Amino acid sequence: HTIKFEVDELQVLLSVCCLNKIHFSDLSMTYLCYLLTGETAVWHSTKTSMNLQQPTPLIPPVHPDVQMKSLPFYDVLDVLIKPSSLGASTAQRYHQEKYFIFALTPQQVREVCISRDFLPGGRRDYMVQIQLRFCLSETSCPQEDNYPNSLCIKVNGKLFPLPGYAPPPKNGVEQKRPGRPLNITSLVRLSSAVPNQIAVTWAPEIGKTYSMSVYLVRQLTSPLLLQRLRMKGIRNPDHSRALIKEKLTADPDSEIATTSLRVSLMCPLGKMRLTVPCRAVTCSHLQCFDAALYLQMNEKKPTWICPVCDKKAAYESLIIDGLFLEILNDCSDVDEIKFQEDGTWCPMRPKKEAVKVTSQSVPKIETVLCVCIA
Repeated sequence: HTIKFEVDELQVLLSVCCLNKIHFSDLSMTYLCYLLTGETAVWHSTKTSMNLQQPTPLIPPVHPDVQMKSLPFYDVLDVLIKPSSLGASTAQRYHQEKYFIFALTPQQVREVCISRDFLPGGRRDYMVQIQLRFCLSETSCPQEDNYPNSLCIKVNGKLFPLPGYAPPPKNGVEQKRPGRPLNITSLVRLSSAVPNQIAVTWAPEIGKTYSMSVYLVRQLTSPLLLQRLRMKGIRNPDHSRALIKEKLTADPDSEIATTSLRVSLMCPLGKMRLTVPCRAVTCSHLQCFDAALYLQMNEKKPTWICPVCDKKAAYESLIIDGLFLEILNDCSDVDEIKFQEDGTWCPMRPKKEAVKVTSQSVPKIETVLCVCIA
């Protein structure tokens, strides 16, 4: 094939001339494949412990049927690089490296640029971002973010800082970085004329293979997610009443029968009265937590763990409880209620303390006899 290069296209190759000849050759072949096929190309090389490189032939990217788990706080606008396998190795002593190239369309560049917000100190923030993700190459279910060992990422020749290591759960257990999506927007060339290059270096693990992918995403806020949760609708109060009856139905094998169930109207997260009572459909308890506060906390640090039972409570499994909404509207001065076997409820008001009257507390009345002498 005869390829006609534009000056601005050659800038991609010229910008990495500081690399050694093998790296420069790798990147050149990757870019040529991208120009010929329009497909993200992969050039794979292996580093030995002697720091020698043995480039392997140019191979097309492997797109396994890997599906990334959706992230509640991001809407995917476009897929820039499909999930592409990093490859497998039977030896752990080698470090491997792959190059990926992607280009933005004029429309994509425009979307990123108009979402830019300038922060103090000259920093920039983008609501529309270029997001890099890694995961295990498993096809049985959607995959969570998971980094390969000794991961190192360069975007257009610049090192991308990775999140810090999480504290080890037990003594002797190797520290791992918490898997999360990587916002590489600040290192991406916001131009439709010049493609972008990602270099990934990692240490293979026996029996494990990883995939990487790149997306154009829009970052969302907790108020918007709360609005979407409301738009899903409110769960019919009869669902909760049926759950109450099920919990309070007498077990013939049990010697103790539960005839009532007390539930708090206070959020376990903020210790404040519930405003938008919700829980996950996967939870077996009646106790609700406040949806607005739950989303705010996960916006800062996404864990998606139920504050009541400490089990997974993913955003897509959240429901707003219609029965609790009725109760909150009916009694604004109560913090706790009691459910009966038939699904009805009554407020639990604090009992007034009886005033104990003692002889000491009764004021003495002195009688004064006045004698008048005529």
